[in-house]
Amino acid sequence: MKYDKDKVDEVALALLSLTAYEDEFCHRAWKNLDWNILDSLYEKGYISNPKSKSKSVIMTEDGLKLSQELFKKHFGMHE
Repeated sequence: MKYDKDKVDEVALALLSLTAYEDEFCHRAWKNLDWNILDSLYEKGYISNPKSKSKSVIMTEDGLKLSQELFKKHFGMHE
């Protein structure tokens, strides 16, 4: 099936905001998404390299901000 990979990346980045948390150094999110999507988000500069032993990725400042905006856009309740 053909699909718009940028749209999938957008929704995946939005969903990372659900598992995002702040530790003493940075914001992280659990890397429980498809590896190809995580690689694409890394290439776009939104997260750290997902190819590590860590169960989470570091979210860049831009990635965190955009993930929150995209979550509201795609899943926010409209009044």
